[in-house]
Amino acid sequence: MNENLFRPQFDKLKLSDKLWLMQTLATRYHLTFKELYAFSRWGQSCTTGLFEKGGREFVFVPGDTVILGWESFVQGMDRANQEELADIFAEIEYEGSAEEFLRQSMTPVRQVTIGPMFVGRKLEEIGWESVPMNDPRITAHPDWLENLQKLAGRNSQSLEIHQTVRFERNGDSWRAWLCHPMTYPEFQRSLLWEVAASLPTPDEWAYLCGGGCRTLFPWGDGLDYSMHLHHFESEEDQGKPYDMEQTNFFGLSIAYDPYKRELVEGKTLTTCGGDGGCNICGGMGPLLGYLPCSPHCKPEVREDNEIHNDYDFFRPVIRVQTSGWRMVSPENER
Repeated sequence: MNENLFRPQFDKLKLSDKLWLMQTLATRYHLTFKELYAFSRWGQSCTTGLFEKGGREFVFVPGDTVILGWESFVQGMDRANQEELADIFAEIEYEGSAEEFLRQSMTPVRQVTIGPMFVGRKLEEIGWESVPMNDPRITAHPDWLENLQKLAGRNSQSLEIHQTVRFERNGDSWRAWLCHPMTYPEFQRSLLWEVAASLPTPDEWAYLCGGGCRTLFPWGDGLDYSMHLHHFESEEDQGKPYDMEQTNFFGLSIAYDPYKRELVEGKTLTTCGGDGGCNICGGMGPLLGYLPCSPHCKPEVREDNEIHNDYDFFRPVIRVQTSGWRMVSPENER
């Protein structure tokens, strides 16, 4: 096993050795190396390589042996979080402790070794094809264009026909996407064939999201109400970046919107990082609304295997082999 590919040793490498390692990996896995970049957030940091392949940006995430799962507070909740939970408990007539309540939604505590990998930095849509407005598949439906003309007079910004087509205003014009529904197995095959990548496992996803943090969220044991959050924004927040959407300590934009479920590996359709907005729509408030974004939250397993193009997203990973080859930088050979 090449220990340089795992976080304890990777973090100790000199920048010259790390640069050589990233360039070597890029050649081996047919990616374009862009630069080394230092990411730091929520008490964790990583200086690593940025890469490009097929128009996607990847980051190298070193492996590590970490503790995943959650069973109790490390820091404890602040008063604002406690009060929000207390209101919910009163409404549903729950008499147990906060830890007991939250533990029901969390995976059990366990030690896991996660291998190194290249990871897509951003969530991507599934099954939406961007097309020009004069595409024959668009112009063949004059009723769609008539509806757009009606919306133009109402200053509407978008129109979507379920699992068929989506239009979004782009200045004085419109942009169009056609929907191509697919099943979970079909998508997994297309990801392997077209991108030569896979979906992360639930454990890999938990590591990418939390880095092995022991708190409920990567930043602590409750929601930070000073954050600008999707679906809970005030007028003064307009135009500000969404805090949870900013890159984490691995350089990933991950688990920032409960409406966006992220596909992971499973026997049937499995997702992490969101619940499709169920808790928010159910009036559960910000804390429980964002609880599915915790790295420790149980994956959602669905038996139907039908991908919902508006709520299911993905990020590709390319796993790096850690044995069977030796890495020695030119500097160390001298």
